[in-house]
Amino acid sequence: MAHISTITTAFSRNLRPANPKNAPRCAARNHPQNYDETRRFVTFSISLIFFPSLSSSIPSHAVADNVFDRYVKRKKLEPLETYVPAVILTQLQIKDIEKSLEVDEPQYAAYRTVLRSGPAASFRSNVRAVAQYASDDGNGKTAFDDVERCLRALDELDSLFLRASRNNPAASAKLMKEKIVVAVNAVDSLLQTVPSDVLDKGKAIADAHRTPEIDVVPQELDPDLKKLQSIL
Repeated sequence: MAHISTITTAFSRNLRPANPKNAPRCAARNHPQNYDETRRFVTFSISLIFFPSLSSSIPSHAVADNVFDRYVKRKKLEPLETYVPAVILTQLQIKDIEKSLEVDEPQYAAYRTVLRSGPAASFRSNVRAVAQYASDDGNGKTAFDDVERCLRALDELDSLFLRASRNNPAASAKLMKEKIVVAVNAVDSLLQTVPSDVLDKGKAIADAHRTPEIDVVPQELDPDLKKLQSIL
């Protein structure tokens, strides 16, 4: 026992600074600001991992807003005029699906393809970009709420199409139409945040894009509209 006590005492003595005055001082108070920010971020991340209930208390639109804000800092947004026509065209695609639900044999698998094709393929990034512009004008909460409501409805609609393609009787056309109405109305609400001149141009481009080329007189299109239409 005496031998163990001697070892313990020696080990403790080695750990203790020879001169307390020369002991290294904690540098935490001198940490630069970016270190403190990193430490707070790590602490917050760990909190979400070990206490997932905390994440449920954070408004989803706030999370989406914050994440997208950081993305925008890395990649500058295109002009608002670039996104609006594509959003309108996607809304028209969704309305077309609603009309086709009235046929005797709806093509549910084809509808799922439509939700992933053409302008709809980049719909999520397009509506979020429009919402970011609205946020810059002070309407971020409403705009991101519209985006969340729309995307949730489309996800549920896609799920209904999948179940219907597998002959699930619970996936009724009535439920599908309800989801479509929610999505369309959410897009309408989001587009209300767009300046009227930009919205009018977007509608003109969308109409021209859906009109058969044989019926379009090139001279009737504004040069700016031609340029924006070419993007689509």
